[in-house]
Amino acid sequence: MDELLHVMARLRDPEGGCAWDRAQDFRSLIPYLLEESYEVADLLEQGEPDADALRGELGDLLFQVVFHSRLAEERGWFDFGAVAAGMADKLVRRHPHVFADPDLGHDSARWDAIKDEERQAAGASGGVLADVPAALPALMRAQKLGRRAARVGFDWRTTAAVLAKVREELDELEAALAEEEPTERVEEELGDLLFAVAQASRFLALDAEMALRRANAKFERRFGWIEAELAREGLRPAPAHLARMEALWNQVKQDERAGSTEPGSEHA
Repeated sequence: MDELLHVMARLRDPEGGCAWDRAQDFRSLIPYLLEESYEVADLLEQGEPDADALRGELGDLLFQVVFHSRLAEERGWFDFGAVAAGMADKLVRRHPHVFADPDLGHDSARWDAIKDEERQAAGASGGVLADVPAALPALMRAQKLGRRAARVGFDWRTTAAVLAKVREELDELEAALAEEEPTERVEEELGDLLFAVAQASRFLALDAEMALRRANAKFERRFGWIEAELAREGLRPAPAHLARMEALWNQVKQDERAGSTEPGSEHA
């Protein structure tokens, strides 16, 4: 860790550092911070990750934390050591059942209460939703907004109720389309539907963002297989071959649900 911090300081050195690294600021680094986070997630999504690849991706992500810490240190705010110490203190404070009284046991309500106390102690201003980061992916933020509102009792009581809300929003979207409402109105209804689906995911104790990532991966996998099968038949994806593509889609779905390790192998 000391070596990495030394390298970072050298890169930012006004005399002999790297021109690119010296030119960066908090805002310019945002795309790299997000990119490195997603690259770690992508690697983990593939199943049991390669150890060397995971080490490398975690290092890339760590470098972003080190870089931001260095920028703060140069401004006289704090250094990386303070970031690490603050995180350790926070974890101890939020886990009294581990570090103080084992008889307490884990309690999600207590966890939320401690976080609320931390927000108030930090001088958080605004309402209940004030500090939910706007930069979060939309589905993730939707769940976080719903979870924050639920802390003060603004929530559905049952899973059936939230699923009924999903159906209600779908009906409203269909009505907007049937009535040929303006695009802005259709977009609003679609947004309401997506928000309701995110809350349903929260009620089911599932991560909407992760669920959609996995659905994306499944679609990509299945469509890739369709392309491969079409290529074996001397065809390429095209509207003219829609019937064949739909047949192959149904085939790969059936094979995956049947547990076939090689989709379509039964029909090869």
